[in-house]
Amino acid sequence: MQAESKALALIVGAGSGLSGSLAKACAGAGMRVALAARNIDKLKTFADARLYACDAADPAQVEKLFAALERDCGTPDLVVYNPSYRARGAITTLDPEEVRRALLVTAFGGFLVAQAAAKRMLEHGRGSLFFTGASASIKGYAESAPFAMGKFALRGLAQSLARELGPKGIHVAHFVIDGGILKAGGDARAASRGADGMLDPEAIAEAYLSTHRQHRSAWTFELDLRPWVERF
Repeated sequence: MQAESKALALIVGAGSGLSGSLAKACAGAGMRVALAARNIDKLKTFADARLYACDAADPAQVEKLFAALERDCGTPDLVVYNPSYRARGAITTLDPEEVRRALLVTAFGGFLVAQAAAKRMLEHGRGSLFFTGASASIKGYAESAPFAMGKFALRGLAQSLARELGPKGIHVAHFVIDGGILKAGGDARAASRGADGMLDPEAIAEAYLSTHRQHRSAWTFELDLRPWVERF
């Protein structure tokens, strides 16, 4: 890993929640930060980050993103894949096109970003490639099949890449976010759960950054993060 004063972090699927906390944590550690999202207007508050418009499920747009990033900033040392898409409903009523979209955004996009990142990281023999999972990564809930399908696939991708890329110097990790993430200002669900009943996005971000800093002799592949009151 490069010295963090020169390192570059790319967060794909960026928004104001977890991605925003990740951006702040990386910047606070002295890293340069780039954010990619379909709609970059929502990212204007991140004045110190480079912003790139990108639909992660579109191969051409992903390749364009990494080419632009390489031209502007160089090869990223840390890439975090956050996008996901939910389609809820009974199996008999689900819209096949909505299911397709869920799989494209949650899993296929992860593959595209991982492929583009790996091509560049392997040239340098280093880098971290992180995937954001959910409770649905390890257990499918009723009437939430598309989300479980996408998150299971993303976890499988991460497992395969960890075995392929780890020996080549690329740290691949999967994060199971097992619980609701606290929103700025809170919400009714947070109030009903009491103190620390939901995950603090800044605490999640610190876990990602700590994992990125790990020595390669003791790399973590999968990290479960959940509130202390959350049921397993």
